[in-house]
Formats: sequence, C-alpha cells, structure tokens
Amino acid sequence: MKIPTTLKHKPVVVSENYEQIDGRLARNTDAKGLSLGLAQWNDRGKIDISAKVWRYTGEKWSRQSEELPLHRVLDLSILICRSLAHFREAYRYEHLYDPQQPVIDRVGLQGDAMTVAICTDNERINEDIKLFSQALSDDDEMISERLRTLSKILKDMGY
Repeated sequence: MKIPTTLKHKPVVVSENYEQIDGRLARNTDAKGLSLGLAQWNDRGKIDISAKVWRYTGEKWSRQSEELPLHRVLDLSILICRSLAHFREAYRYEHLYDPQQPVIDRVGLQGDAMTVAICTDNERINEDIKLFSQALSDDDEMISERLRTLSKILKDMGY
C-alpha cells in the first residue's frame, strides 16, 4: 500500500507493504508502512526528522499512526536490547529480577543516563514479568533475526 504524501508528515524514505513482515501480525495488521521523513510538528525554520508507523483501518489512514523523533526510536532500541540482555540471565532470580535491585542498567546518554529498571510500581509485576519473559521467549527467533540484521548494518556502517 502506498504511503500518503499529502499529510503533515512528509515521507522521504519509506518501507511500503510493511504488513507483510509485521512480526506475528504479518499479513493481518493495520500497520501498512514505515517512513522516515520531515516531522509533522515542524515549525517554520525548524526541521526535525521523525519515524512513522502508518496504520490504515481499511477505509482511511488511522489517527493511531505513530510518529516518533529518531532519537526516541533509538532509545527504544537501547531499552529493548538491555531488557533482552537482562532476561537472558533472569532465570537466576526467583521472580526474574532482584526486588532489592530493580535497576537493570544506567545507560549514559547526553551527559546523564537512561535508567533501565523493572517497574516495581506495577502491583502485578511478579505475574506480568513472567508473561513478558514468556513472550520474549516465544518471539526469540523473530527478534533475533532483526537484531542480527541490525548488528550487521551497524557493523557495515562502522559502529
């Protein structure tokens, strides 16, 4: 499906037909495309780039389409990777984390740090963390394929 170019987000680089590869939702998703382009929140003289997931209801482009600044997409990737690393070793803990030390990592960024931690404010964390861990396990092949691809691209770029 063609991504619209007449809306506020102005696509520059696109991945159309995303519904064919949208994880477990492949071929049965409203996420029809991904794009990198000029952000919809740009003001005159200020240009930001954003990533967008384009969702289509079958009749119109959805207001639930998500648009994120590129640094947030990368921050989410960092959060995913640190979480995956934690859950590889989480079996060592009775509740899949140490309740006395719920902070997994502090990742240095921009002169400060992003804290990666188990959400102990979640009153059902012991139940939810088991479901989360199981879902990571169930999706391991799909996630690993994407991480290997990302790793190769990053290495090819010199990172």
